[in-house]
Amino acid sequence: MKELWSKRWKKLLIWVCGYLSIVAYAIVGGYTIVKCDDRELKETSKRAFIVVLIFTALEAISLLFSAINSVGGGMSGFLSVYHLIVVIGKIVVFACFAILSFFEGKDESKAEKRSEKTLPTEKTAGGASAEEGGAQAELNDAPEQTE
Repeated sequence: MKELWSKRWKKLLIWVCGYLSIVAYAIVGGYTIVKCDDRELKETSKRAFIVVLIFTALEAISLLFSAINSVGGGMSGFLSVYHLIVVIGKIVVFACFAILSFFEGKDESKAEKRSEKTLPTEKTAGGASAEEGGAQAELNDAPEQTE
């Protein structure tokens, strides 16, 4: 049965879920780490987990600064610049990793199509290919007709 999603689209989905929400990543990335047998998908999921944790920590620091500012810290200018840097950094980092993981490696669906089109022919002991040898064997096994 043909798979609906290729490996590159699965990698892209992992990065998109990591960008959108930590809950979405927890579902997709957690499933990939625990249940998936593919080594590349597990590595992509682990990389995305580290990046998600870094940006979660940066957003937690932003919330901490916001709480200090609400008490009367007077850090609104710094807080808006910090938040802008974090948001732009998050967009750039997730976009770069998503693009790199999408275009990394070969697309296995194209490779499968190529391998189906060009089947290797095996040589028999007589030097003929397996198909020719099979045809020759059929001719040898056929009953001789006498006229």
